[in-house]
Amino acid sequence: MDFKNFLDSKIKKLNCADIQLIKLSVFGFTLFVAKLWEPLLSLAWYWYFIIFVLAGIRPMLKIFKK
Repeated sequence: MDFKNFLDSKIKKLNCADIQLIKLSVFGFTLFVAKLWEPLLSLAWYWYFIIFVLAGIRPMLKIFKK
């Protein structure tokens, strides 16, 4: 079993609440890193928006792909 299949088998055991808690923990960790590394927070607002859009393209394509 390769690493991808191993992770897929583990993720299938999670329910919706578990996934939401993982998202919340990643959000908290990101805020922690941003608090410790000040230059990250000094970017203009549009850079965060660009990152948001670019990161969302692939998942949205997979969701809406026929």
